[in-house]
Amino acid sequence: MKVKIGSSVLELVQGDITQQDTEAIVNAANRTLLGGGGVDGAIHRAAGPELLAECRNLGGCDTGDAVVTRGYKLKAKYVIHTVGPVYQGPNPNTERLLESAYRRSLEVALTKGVYSVAFPAISTGAYGYPLGEAASVALRTAIVFLQAHPEIKLVRFVLFNQRVLEAFEESLGRLNPA
Repeated sequence: MKVKIGSSVLELVQGDITQQDTEAIVNAANRTLLGGGGVDGAIHRAAGPELLAECRNLGGCDTGDAVVTRGYKLKAKYVIHTVGPVYQGPNPNTERLLESAYRRSLEVALTKGVYSVAFPAISTGAYGYPLGEAASVALRTAIVFLQAHPEIKLVRFVLFNQRVLEAFEESLGRLNPA
């Protein structure tokens, strides 16, 4: 599913984020940046040990923030690591932190001259954020950012399975950005 946001494209696909040909992919990292399970582990495995070595020198990342490394063996030139919040029930601060993780990732992309970015569904795995709520926050944040920053040409959400893809499609339909 694709929608135009000004001169940019927001796209939803089911797939493997490590295989994306965007200039940057976003890693749903933990605060240490030293790898883990889910998307984080898959990206570290696909990028190779050099990614872990570079991450060791960064000193971690706060929840809601983002940092960038090289992509090493990935198709993407860069990996933008962001830390989403752990969900512990409805809380405006948790929502703000998730929104910040997406926004900071896009801000970091701009600082590197990156115009195409692939995101996973941040915080929806082990961190327990409900899919529908997370999808709404993710898509709303991306749409607002693209409206303000047309230099980003593509934001692609690469969703792990059909259930996640459908949740994002439903949220995008409700937001109706066209």
